[in-house]
Amino acid sequence: MAQANFKLFIWFGLLNCFIVCGFAQQGGSNCIKVNAKSCADCIQAGPNCGWCKNISFLQDGESTSARCDDLDVLKSKGCPQEEIENPRGSQEMLKNKEVTNRAKGSAESLKEENITQIQPQQVALKLRIGEPQTFSLKFKRAEDYPIDLYYLMDLSYSMKDDLENVKSLGTSLMSKMKNITSDFRIGFGSFVEKTVMPYISTTPAKLKNPCTGDLNCTSPFSYKNVLSLTGNGTLFNKLVGKQHISGNLDSPEGGFDAIMQVAVCGEKIGWRKDVTRLLVFSTDAGFHFAGDGKLGGIVLPNDGQCHLDNNMYTMSHYYDYPSIAHLVQKLSDNNIQIIFAVTQEFQPVYKELKNLIPKSAVGTLSSNSSNVIQLIIDAYNSLSSEVILENSKLPKEVTIEYKSFCKNGVNGTGDEGRKCSNISIGDEVKFEIKVTATQCPEKGQSEPIRIKPLGFTEEVEIKLEFICECECHKEGIADSPLCHNGTFECGACRCKSGRIGKNCECSMDEVNSEDMSGTCRAQNSTEICSNNGECICGQCVCKIRDNPNEIYSGQFCHCDNFNCDRSDGLICGGHGECKCRECECWQNYTGSACECPLDTTPCEAANGQICNGRGTCECGVCNCTDSKFQGPTCELCQTCVGVCAEHKDCVQCRAFGKGEKKDKCQEECSHFNMTLVDHRDKLPQPGDFDAQTHCKEKDIDDCWFYFTYSVESNKPIVHVVKTPECPTGPDIIPIVAGVVAGIVLIGLALLLIWKLLMIIHDRREFAKFEKEKMNAKWDAGENPIYKSAVTTVVNPKYEGK
Repeated sequence: MAQANFKLFIWFGLLNCFIVCGFAQQGGSNCIKVNAKSCADCIQAGPNCGWCKNISFLQDGESTSARCDDLDVLKSKGCPQEEIENPRGSQEMLKNKEVTNRAKGSAESLKEENITQIQPQQVALKLRIGEPQTFSLKFKRAEDYPIDLYYLMDLSYSMKDDLENVKSLGTSLMSKMKNITSDFRIGFGSFVEKTVMPYISTTPAKLKNPCTGDLNCTSPFSYKNVLSLTGNGTLFNKLVGKQHISGNLDSPEGGFDAIMQVAVCGEKIGWRKDVTRLLVFSTDAGFHFAGDGKLGGIVLPNDGQCHLDNNMYTMSHYYDYPSIAHLVQKLSDNNIQIIFAVTQEFQPVYKELKNLIPKSAVGTLSSNSSNVIQLIIDAYNSLSSEVILENSKLPKEVTIEYKSFCKNGVNGTGDEGRKCSNISIGDEVKFEIKVTATQCPEKGQSEPIRIKPLGFTEEVEIKLEFICECECHKEGIADSPLCHNGTFECGACRCKSGRIGKNCECSMDEVNSEDMSGTCRAQNSTEICSNNGECICGQCVCKIRDNPNEIYSGQFCHCDNFNCDRSDGLICGGHGECKCRECECWQNYTGSACECPLDTTPCEAANGQICNGRGTCECGVCNCTDSKFQGPTCELCQTCVGVCAEHKDCVQCRAFGKGEKKDKCQEECSHFNMTLVDHRDKLPQPGDFDAQTHCKEKDIDDCWFYFTYSVESNKPIVHVVKTPECPTGPDIIPIVAGVVAGIVLIGLALLLIWKLLMIIHDRREFAKFEKEKMNAKWDAGENPIYKSAVTTVVNPKYEGK
C-alpha cells in the first residue's frame, strides 16, 4: 500500500510539472519570438509578456531579448517580482452622471439638457496591446422626453386628397402627443421634383400651372420649408391650409433632396439639441436617388450642405440626388429618426429602404392620409422601444465588441450585442463594451471614440491612452557609460539606429567581421559558439530554440538544459535540473539521470523489514541476495514450500488432534494463535489482516479442512473452520430406482413407436384398396338369361289425350 501511494505521488507531481511547463511554453513562446530589443518591444508583444530589468539577470551567451518572457517563466529563472516590468491597462470614469427620469408635468423643474439617459458620459481608457478593457454602459428611457416632429409631404398632384387631411394635422397631433410628452413641437415642409426636364415640363404655361384642365396648381419646386418647428399647432394648421398641390411628369419624386436639406439645415428647420427628432416622410410614389440626375444633365454629386434661400432649396438643378448611404450618414450625424408614411402600393420598396437606414420605420398610409396621426404614434412607439448603439469611426489600432443585457434575461453578442428591443419608458438596459488595442499608434494618441444610441444626441466619449513604453523608460540614461551608442534603460542598452550588441559596441557593418570571431571559439575548438549561436561583436549570442524552456547558455553557448541523461523519458528523471548538460539532482535522488531515489520506503515489506531481510534496497528497488526469492520485497519463492503446506500439519494437530505432529504438537505448533470458526464465511476476508493466505488442505481421512494464515504485529494468527468437509459414500436406493425407471421408460417408448408404425402401415394399405376400387371397370351388357319382373300392358282404347 505504501509503495502504491508513493508511485501515485510521483506521477501526480510529474503531471503537474507537465501542465506548468506546458503553460509556460505556450505563454512564453510568443514573447520570445518577438526578439524584443527593449522593454517597449516586449510589452507590445502581448499582455502576458514581462521584462526583467535586473542587471544581472542574463547568463553568458543570452541575448537581450531573453529578458522578455512569460511572467511565470521570468520568476522561475530567478527574476525578482519587483524587477519585472509588467504595466497593466486601466479605466477611469471622467464623467459618470446617473441616469434620470423626467416625470411628466415637471418640465419646468428639469430642462431637456439636464436629462440623462445614458451612463457614463466620459471614460478614459489606458490600453495595453492585447489586453481588453471592459466597462458597462447603462441606458434608461426617460419619461416625458421632448420630441421635435417635422412633417415632410409630397405635394405632387396624386396627393391632392391627402393634403386636405393634413391641414388639420397640427392641433390633432399635438393633442394626441400630449399622452406621450408635454414638450412637443411640429414643423412642415413639402417637396415635388427637380425643376428641370424631363422631371417637369419647362414650357412657360406648365411652369406656371403644371396641372391640366381647370385645376389651379402651384408652380413646381424641389423642396420648401413651410413651417419651422413650433409648439403652435394652430399656426401649423393655418400655414398648411394655404398650401396647394403641384405636379410633375414622372412617377418617382425628388424626396431625397428634401430629406437631405431637412437633415443638414438644422438651424433653419429649428431642431433642438437634446430632444427626440422625428421626420415623417409622406408620399404615394417612389424616389429618385444618386445617378438619376444625369437624365436632366446634372452630374455633380450632392454635397450634403444646406442650400435653403427664403426657405426654398435653390440648388436642385445643380446637384444630383443624394445616395442612400449619404442620407444614412447625415440622418445619423444629426440624430434624426425617419418614418416613411407611404401607400400600400409602395410598401415593399420602402421596407427595403428601411433595412438600409437604421432607426427608421414604415407605416401604411391610407388613400387620403386619414390615419396619419395613428401611424405616427405607432411608428414613434416602435422606434423608441428599440435602442441601437453605434460608434464613431474606430482608429485602426483599436477593436470594439458589444454585449447586451436586455429585458427578460435576453442577452446578445456580436451585432445583436449592439441593441435591445421592447424597451418601455423607465426600463433600464445595460451593455458591456470591450475595447482592445491591437498595436500602438504611429503618431501620438488616437482620436477619442464616441458611442451613442441611434436617434439620440447623448453619447459616451472614450478617451484612449496607449501603453507603449515601460515605466522604467522614464529613468533611462542617455549616452550612458554602459552603452557606447545608446540609452541605458530597464536594465539593458537601447541602441541607436545602426548599432548592435549588448552594449551597442558594434555597428551593423562589424557584425560578421573575421577578426572578432576568434574570441567566440573555445580553446582547442574550431567551432564558433559551439555551432549553437552567432558571434556578434566578439561575443556569442546563443540561438533561441522553438521551445522557450530549452536554452543554450555559456560563454561559447556550449551549455544547455535539455541534453542531460533521461530516465522514463524525462530529463533527469523529473527529479532534478539539467545544468550545462549535467543533472543536478534534488534531495533524496542520485544517479546520472537522477533515476535513483535514496528513500527506502518502497523496499519495506509488510513485516517492516527491508526486503524481508533477504536483500538490499538499491534505488528504491529490492535486490534479493538469495536467488530463490523474488518480488518487490523478496517475498516470493517459486521453489519453497507454500504457507498452506508448511503449516497444515500444525493446524491439523491443534484443531482436530490428528496428523503427523499430533504427538509433538505442543512442542512444535505453539508459535501461532488459533481461532475456530463455525463456517467458511466466518473466516477473515481479504484486507482484514496483513499477509493473509486462504488455505484448503486434506487431512489423513481425506477430509478437506479450511484455514487462514495471517500476521498481525509480527504475530501469526490462524483461523480454522471447526468442521472438516469429508466425502460421503454413494446412495444405492436412488441409483437402483433410477435404473429400473429408465428401463421401464425405454420399453414404453419402444412399444409406442411400434404401435405408431403399425397404424401408419394399415392406413397406407386401406388407401391403396380404395384407390383400386375406384379404378375398377365393369361390363355394362345385359345378361341374356335375365328377365325383368315388370310387365307393361297397353290399353287399346287409349288415344293419347
